[in-house]
Order: sequence, then C-alpha cells, then structure tokens
Amino acid sequence: QVQLVESGGGLVQAGGSLRLSCAASGRTFSSYVMGWFRQAPGKEREFVAAISWSGGSTYYLDSVKGRFTISRDNAKNTVYLQMNSLKPEDTAVYYCAASNRGRLTPLRTEYKSWGQGTQVTVYS
Repeated sequence: QVQLVESGGGLVQAGGSLRLSCAASGRTFSSYVMGWFRQAPGKEREFVAAISWSGGSTYYLDSVKGRFTISRDNAKNTVYLQMNSLKPEDTAVYYCAASNRGRLTPLRTEYKSWGQGTQVTVYS
C-alpha cells in the first residue's frame, strides 16, 4: 500500500490561504487517483477534491470550486491542495487519500490509503 503524510495545516484568518501537501511513499505514486477529504466537528467526513493519475482531470466539492485547487507532482510523489478565500466553515481536519480506481470519485470507500490528517482552522 501507499503511505501518506499530510502537512501544511494551521490557523488562518477568514479570507486567507493555506497550501496543504501530501507526501506519498511505498507504491508507484503516479498510478493512483488522489483525493482530499475533510471532517468537521459533528459532521461526516466529506469529499473535497480529487485529481487523476496524470493530473489532467480534477473534481471538486461544489462549495470549494473556484477557491481550492488540487494539483500533483508525480516526480516528487506529492499532491497539493491550495486553499484560497478560506471561510470559517472550511474548518476541519483534512485528509489525503489514494485510490487505485481509474475514475475520479467522491466516495470514501474507493480510497484505500489515508493519511493521518492535518488540522485547518479558519477564524473570523
């Protein structure tokens, strides 16, 4: 399996930006669809964004479209989530995940490897 480690979370004022990173090891990184999920207090873990093996296709939660950008650098075995115009409702633990499925998917069950999560807190 692939091991995933997130970093880049923190405390940020509303309207600010953060860039999350997810470093992968253990398997061929470029063969995985990569996704970001988040879980806020009292809520279920929800899909945020996904990116295809090549990086040519992306898929986003509606509420983050235009604000978040997922990208990947296969040479560095790393996936990123650039988060701009952050809102308090973006506050959550953010998780990186890997899927060996060929299609982009928001379903948690399709992602078999998960990172430990990184906390993002947005205050107003």
